[in-house]
Amino acid sequence: MAPPPLPLFSPSPKQPPPPPWLHGPNTPAAVTPPNHIQAPPKPQNDPKPQRKNSSSNNPLTAGVPGGRTRRAVLGIIRRVRSLELSDPPNTKPRPTTSSTIPFDLPIDRPHEEETRRDEKERPSSRAVPWSAARHEDLKVALRREKKVREPTPAERLLEAAELERLQRAARGMDRWVRAKKAGVTDEVVDEVRREWSSGQELAAVRIVEPLRRCMDRAREILETKTGGLVVWTRGDIHFVADIQKVPVLKCTIPESQWTHGSISETSINGNADAHGAFREIDQGIGTYEAPIEGTLYEREVDRLLDSLGPRFIDWWWNTPLPVDADLLPEVVPGYKTPFRQCPPGVRPTLADGELTYLRKLARPLPTHFALGRNTKLQGLAAAILKLWEKSLIAKIAVKVGIQNTKNEQMAWNLKHLTGGTIILRNKDFIILYRGKDFLPGEVKQSVIEQEARVDVQQVKEEEARLMVIDSLQVFTGLPSEESSVGTFREYQDFQVNHVHETTETNKAMTELEAEKHRLEKELKDQERRLFILTKKIERSNKALAKLRSSWNPSEQSSDKELLTEEEMMIFRKIGLKMDEHVLLGRRGIFDGVIEEIHQHWKHKEIVKVITKQTQAYQITYTSMLLEVETGGTLIATQKLTNSHAIILYRGKNYRRPTKSEPSNLLTKREALRRSIEVQRRGSMKYYVWERQKSIEQLNWRLANVTKKIRKLTP
Repeated sequence: MAPPPLPLFSPSPKQPPPPPWLHGPNTPAAVTPPNHIQAPPKPQNDPKPQRKNSSSNNPLTAGVPGGRTRRAVLGIIRRVRSLELSDPPNTKPRPTTSSTIPFDLPIDRPHEEETRRDEKERPSSRAVPWSAARHEDLKVALRREKKVREPTPAERLLEAAELERLQRAARGMDRWVRAKKAGVTDEVVDEVRREWSSGQELAAVRIVEPLRRCMDRAREILETKTGGLVVWTRGDIHFVADIQKVPVLKCTIPESQWTHGSISETSINGNADAHGAFREIDQGIGTYEAPIEGTLYEREVDRLLDSLGPRFIDWWWNTPLPVDADLLPEVVPGYKTPFRQCPPGVRPTLADGELTYLRKLARPLPTHFALGRNTKLQGLAAAILKLWEKSLIAKIAVKVGIQNTKNEQMAWNLKHLTGGTIILRNKDFIILYRGKDFLPGEVKQSVIEQEARVDVQQVKEEEARLMVIDSLQVFTGLPSEESSVGTFREYQDFQVNHVHETTETNKAMTELEAEKHRLEKELKDQERRLFILTKKIERSNKALAKLRSSWNPSEQSSDKELLTEEEMMIFRKIGLKMDEHVLLGRRGIFDGVIEEIHQHWKHKEIVKVITKQTQAYQITYTSMLLEVETGGTLIATQKLTNSHAIILYRGKNYRRPTKSEPSNLLTKREALRRSIEVQRRGSMKYYVWERQKSIEQLNWRLANVTKKIRKLTP
């Protein structure tokens, strides 16, 4: 008789029983062999046993963070399910006994956030979240399928051994041709062909910004322009092989496997000769026909861009390729800014929310045009008007690597040629919105025809009104004088006298009136600012007067100690050599400065005061005020490198004052307020001077404009 299967979890005296949620629905709380005696539980006061490093006793929970929490159990479930999926399909399932536990629970990924909260709680203190009652709400995450990489033209047209040989040869190359910002230009193509003509079968091309952003597009451009095959790419370097020196597979690749736009007929069949003309197509390869690819939207975009003009081949992003605006005509005969009319009740300007919405709408749109010149944009403007009939937004990219390109001038010219609204302009893109008053061609024609019909109807009504007036004059004998108020004739007279009359005098008068109005408005604004500054200076003067009321400087004593010239010279030398000094800051002289000077005089007879003032009258006033407030003798005032030094002698009969802080000076806080107010008042006085000067200039200009208007007035 075969022995019974071993239980999955075999408790031992050193290991507590398994948790209750690991048992089946019909198994008891703890499965214990019949010949095993369970050890009694340890008291709570015993210290916790140390965790062992070996994972032989815990085969399922080994390496799972969290111990026996919900997170650990989820990890165990994933492991067991992976083992079940890895079993062969013909294996027989093991019979389920009371000691084996079936693991057929779904992985609960949406509830992983609750796992962190449950780790701190005991698992037996709350209901298990993966119970059978909640199986309907659980979800299983599916892994996204990896997109299959499409083979490159070199992988399709070359044998594997030949391709590997070329790649090994490319790894040893240390020279390359650098494609600058303008992309793969004719100079780059000539350099590549020069490498091939020198006997090399490979040429390396280093791609820089912005074409480096999409290396697949760079590969397509290289293969199209050079007629070679890119066999390997290392970082930002493409290695191009000469197709004439490489054996190409013929008629082995079905036409349905070719990628549209990846390689052209010319690049497959041969390179250019010395005169720049491509050789004839090899008939053994077959004719390339572009398969129908992309969604309906992408095909419609391609069809629309094809109707606008030639494409920009050196585009550095993916398809669709934008229209090359530099190849459009510079001047369109008879072009003029289109007629616009805003619907009634609609504001022509854009609100902030509308502008934000349009910018978000323009982000995923493909680029319609690529522009590299600043002026002569009538052809581009005509193409933009054609595009606006099917799209609200025209997205224009500024070409990179072209000298003297100014996106500001481009945007200004396009705005005045099309009448649109610029919603974004930077060094890379210019985005134009057609505007709320834009009228498509059919609508514009219908509006013009309707206005013509209205004019004809008004003329007929005016003729009928005149006939009625003439008939009434015959019968009633009314005077022949008639009024044109409220009639169509008044409207016509207004159009003739004020709208259609564009003489030089009227233009000059209009400009002078506008200039006069602008000067009057600016003069009024300057006077208002001057009035505000004057009021602020008055408030500052009041604040300074309030601070000065608490400052009562002392009077100079008449009993002044006399010193000889030798003593003065000795004290001056001693003071200049001293390292200790008292520094005067922006607060100036206040009670703390006088207290610090007396602290210096407590140990030495001389004190050196450093001031950062630059004006001579300020330094003289400060030195005299220090002499009066301290009661000492001023020895000298010496100019230093970046400051001035004031030397004070305490005197032979010096006595320390009973009160160190004088009460007649400002406190430290009041001195700071006074300094700020003085500085603020000084800056405001400067601004007052500027305002007065600008007001004088405005009055002079206004007087000149008024004189010119009087001369033109009849």
